[in-house]
Amino acid sequence: MKSVALLDYGSGNLHSAERALVRAGADVTVTADPETVLAADGLVVPGVGAFAACMDGLRGVRGERLIGQRLAGGRPVLGICVGMQILFERGVEFGVEADGCGEWPGTVDRLEAPVLPHMGWNTVDAPAGSVLFDGLDPETRFYFVHSYAARSWELPGSDHLAPPRLTWATHGGRFLAAVENGPLSATQFHPEKSGDAGAALLRNWIRAL
Repeated sequence: MKSVALLDYGSGNLHSAERALVRAGADVTVTADPETVLAADGLVVPGVGAFAACMDGLRGVRGERLIGQRLAGGRPVLGICVGMQILFERGVEFGVEADGCGEWPGTVDRLEAPVLPHMGWNTVDAPAGSVLFDGLDPETRFYFVHSYAARSWELPGSDHLAPPRLTWATHGGRFLAAVENGPLSATQFHPEKSGDAGAALLRNWIRAL
């Protein structure tokens, strides 16, 4: 059984995420202890609320450093919802700009859609070869609750590294629904709220640890 640390930094649906990960077959520890976070087979970074507030909580437990340390060693990390957004360089909410973890270039900002928040079930356009979406029907729906997202991908290509696998969704305009970039993966939707589809995605991630 793979060990998964669920990062407790004051933001996120910890109980529902823990239940979903256990259901998917992981041995889960809810923690901010650095040794436990670094030793686990996988780290999940949840997130609910405002970008800036999540970053404040993350810095309070030195979470951005722990994420960076894991990735430097090729150790898997999965961000969920705002836990995905804070992986980018910056977020802009209500005209206020906040620095993110900077693992990916780019800005998280408000969706261009007639109705916000984007709340409910939506399909995604996953790329060939995706690990997260392996075995899932293209018409599978996942549960979203958000008004902000990354609406472009700005990481330059590399001749030495495999290109990231980008999954897109549409609400008003197109936005990133998931990213698989080496050991770093993330979903804008909530797999822990997405029923059997979310459980299948989490099993795929855990299986690859």
